[in-house]
Amino acid sequence: MSSKRAMKQAQKQAYAKHRSNITSNKFKINRKNLIKNKKKN
Repeated sequence: MSSKRAMKQAQKQAYAKHRSNITSNKFKINRKNLIKNKKKN
């Protein structure tokens, strides 16, 4: 039973890390675009 719980916990953590990577990558890309646009103007 405990190993099952450990597996679920590990999956949740991996998924949370994956989600945070996606959001931070989106944020980084948006910032790069904003900086580029400011330089053009």
